[in-house]
Amino acid sequence: MEWNRETLEFLSQCFLHTLSPNPEPRRCAEASLAEASDRPNYGLAVLRLVAEPSVDDQIRQAASVNFKNHLRARWAPTPPSDAIPALSPIADQEKEQIKTLIVPLMLSSGPRIQSQLSEALAVIGKHDFPKSWPALLPELVSNLRPATDYASINGILGTANSIFKKFRYQYKTNDLLLDLKYCLDGFCAPLLEIFLRTAALIDSTASSGGAAVTLRPLFESQRLCCRIFYSLNFQELPEFFEDHMNEWMTEFRKYLTTTYPVLEEGGGDGLALVDELRAAVCENISLYMEKNEEEFQGYLKDFASAVWSLLVTASASSSRDRLTVTATKFLTTVSTSVHHTLFSSPDVLKQICQSIVIPNVRLREEDEELFEMNYVEFIRRDIEGSDLDTRRRIACELLKGIATNYKDQVTAMVSTQIQNMLAIFATNPAANWKEKDCAIYLVVSLATKKAGGTSVSTDLVDVGNFFASVIVPELQSQDVNGFPMLKAGALKFFTMFRNQIPKPVAITLMPEVVRFLCSESNVVHSYAASCIEKLLLVKDEGGRPRFNSSDINPFLLMLMNNLFNALKFPESEENQYVMKCIMRVLGVADISGDVAGACISGLMSILAEVCRNPKNPIFNHYLFEAVAALVRRACEKDHSLISAFEASLFPILQTILANDITEFSPYAFQLLAQLLELNKTPIPPTYMSIFELLLTPESWKRSANVPALVRLLQAYLQKAPHELNQEGRLSQVLGIFNKLVSVSSTDELGFYVLNTVTENIGYDVIAPYMGHIWAALFTRLQNNRTVKFVKALVIFMSLFLVKHGSANLVNSMNAVQPNVIIAILEQFWIPNLKQITGTIELKLTSIASTRLLCESPVLLDASAAALWGKMLDSIVTLLSRPEQDRVEEEVEVPDIGETVGYTATFAHLLNAGKKEEDPVKEIKDPKEFLVSSLERLSSLSPGRYPAIIRESLDPSNKEVLLQLCGKYNCAIV
Repeated sequence: MEWNRETLEFLSQCFLHTLSPNPEPRRCAEASLAEASDRPNYGLAVLRLVAEPSVDDQIRQAASVNFKNHLRARWAPTPPSDAIPALSPIADQEKEQIKTLIVPLMLSSGPRIQSQLSEALAVIGKHDFPKSWPALLPELVSNLRPATDYASINGILGTANSIFKKFRYQYKTNDLLLDLKYCLDGFCAPLLEIFLRTAALIDSTASSGGAAVTLRPLFESQRLCCRIFYSLNFQELPEFFEDHMNEWMTEFRKYLTTTYPVLEEGGGDGLALVDELRAAVCENISLYMEKNEEEFQGYLKDFASAVWSLLVTASASSSRDRLTVTATKFLTTVSTSVHHTLFSSPDVLKQICQSIVIPNVRLREEDEELFEMNYVEFIRRDIEGSDLDTRRRIACELLKGIATNYKDQVTAMVSTQIQNMLAIFATNPAANWKEKDCAIYLVVSLATKKAGGTSVSTDLVDVGNFFASVIVPELQSQDVNGFPMLKAGALKFFTMFRNQIPKPVAITLMPEVVRFLCSESNVVHSYAASCIEKLLLVKDEGGRPRFNSSDINPFLLMLMNNLFNALKFPESEENQYVMKCIMRVLGVADISGDVAGACISGLMSILAEVCRNPKNPIFNHYLFEAVAALVRRACEKDHSLISAFEASLFPILQTILANDITEFSPYAFQLLAQLLELNKTPIPPTYMSIFELLLTPESWKRSANVPALVRLLQAYLQKAPHELNQEGRLSQVLGIFNKLVSVSSTDELGFYVLNTVTENIGYDVIAPYMGHIWAALFTRLQNNRTVKFVKALVIFMSLFLVKHGSANLVNSMNAVQPNVIIAILEQFWIPNLKQITGTIELKLTSIASTRLLCESPVLLDASAAALWGKMLDSIVTLLSRPEQDRVEEEVEVPDIGETVGYTATFAHLLNAGKKEEDPVKEIKDPKEFLVSSLERLSSLSPGRYPAIIRESLDPSNKEVLLQLCGKYNCAIV
């Protein structure tokens, strides 16, 4: 794109129209810019427009935002995928010109454009600095040292802060440390210089009664210096900072102990600005406390005192959240260090509790507002653990920190506080409900989780008594809308301590919890749903679920009605906690025809709605899991319901596939597979029309679809094997296998296809294709061998042997390359057999290997005696593995994390999973099969095999084999 008058006019008009309130000109302008962004020098042209003083500021600002986003997308474009199309990268020549222009332009721009260009510069720095942009740091320093205008100074410091942030978040590597050394050598001295110069200006301006407008940029400058200090010190303590620690710490302490009335009085932006600097200082001293405690200890007492005094003041104010949190974090770090004796005095402990913890744990107006106005954020903070930077949580973390060394004192003190709060509540419950809320919050937040489990414990109260006297009255309250925050706290307590609540008590209270699904408060009905869902996951000793279908059957209809009605409340239409509860209940309940009909109708109505605009991937995943659970549980009980489910589901599934709703296609394929597997043969004709879609190459192009398509293909292979041998379909299926197995990311899926073909189709049908199948497997083995691939190959060969016999296995392999079976056995089968995991896989491979050992001429030939011994040794090793190593626990549907999104990833539906069949179910015990097979073989050649066993087997395996022979009364002689 040439820079000329026409380009200036074109870009100016486009950016002007992007600001239009009317959608039509705005869309046209955005489309024109998107098209232009593919042309060479587009970024350079936009940057020149930003630099053009004759252009309106609004247009220049819009252009600066576009420039920043253009660099984000194209400076180092991510590889294209299903979700992200390929973008043409910015050419190297254009990049160099942009680097030359951007720093001076940023420094000479107004604040709004400067902030956008600073971010754009950080984007470049992330990829190019310092190796591909060595001129940047000297250029920033040369502009910083003589600068007196704080707009420019803060622009430079803001840029440096952005490019140095990488030292906080990346792992320590030699390359990172080399980059850090380069930055330290070039920037430490100028940073301290500007920090001390600005500190002197703040002192002189404040003492002479200078105006707030003069102080503001100075405080912003110091805050940026503190953030740069944090980045440069994060990995380790640099020598420069150790040598100049006193200068830094003196100024840091001053900002924590000095007040600046001209900025702070009246609160507002001025106080916020000073507090942001103080918060940055608290983060720096916390960093030194954590990483450089020995060097920092001389300053610790003064800082602890300063932070303490500041915190008592800040805690009393409702607007000073960030400072309160960072200051509390510092004291928490000190409380768990060797300097914890600073908190040992009973008076200090009492003051912490009364002046810091309790004021910060009490509900504030902001908490009530968040509860009512943004329930999703409230829950995220309250029960999902994203509240570490909130006053309530960090205050409790401080108490936990102190309790590390003073547990008895803290427990006694907080227990007394809790009893006092409950006593105050009892005098006037309606007026003092916040006291009870605070008491419940303290018990819940200070509870400790037992390692590796969901169980929690507390020393603050007796859980049973507290539950009965404090929590149960709230749960039994008939007004589900009264005091909603108190109800939410009670439900949270029940959820957290669910393992300690006896089953009879919990069952009695469950219908009460079900009532709270009707609460108008989004938080309350979400917590009620979460409580029921978590109760259904409780396990007793031995891993047995505590609650089963008979426990919830008496109120199942009311429960399902209330859950579906909860989704009709405003803002809860896609409430993931409610949908997760529906899924969990359907996975446990005894589903009758009436319940099934009502549920499928409700779920299909919701699914039809979300198909129009998929927004919440977590909700949608649980929705599809709920459908799969309903189909599975209902059809287990009543097979005749399949046709009714098909009638309800097919229209929606066809809509998903016909409209190519990419987010839902993998789910649709998995549900189709589930329905298909439930059908009896012959399968309905509708399924065969979908099968044709399955075989088209287009369907397999989207990587997120592939696992679900394989799952569906397996269902067809299982249910319609004869139809597969018509019209060249088997050849197409094997083409899919070939493509999948050739790539390491999908080779496992290729084996799923091949194994299902092997299980369901006779050898006479697949024999003509075996040469191609072995050739594909041997090629992959030669070109890109992985442990995962070799194990899958051993499992496939084992399955082939038990289904079609050892002779067909050996002959079909040797037809590709003479005697290749010996090489495969020696190099792959025998060494990797002992690595096989999974109950069914272990049984299959051990039995197949035993049959090969005792039936195949390949291993029975006298020349193969050494190989025979090695194979037996591997089989015994595999079978002697401890039971816990092979039994895989039944998996619950997991929590779908916040990271789930609509990207090119596959979301597996656990409730629609393929039921694993045992291909050798006629053999009950593989150990008995081994010794009885050896006994038969030994009787045919007396005296031959004991000698081989003595020479070949590992001593421990000889002992195992001897024990097995005794156990099953077999003699190998």
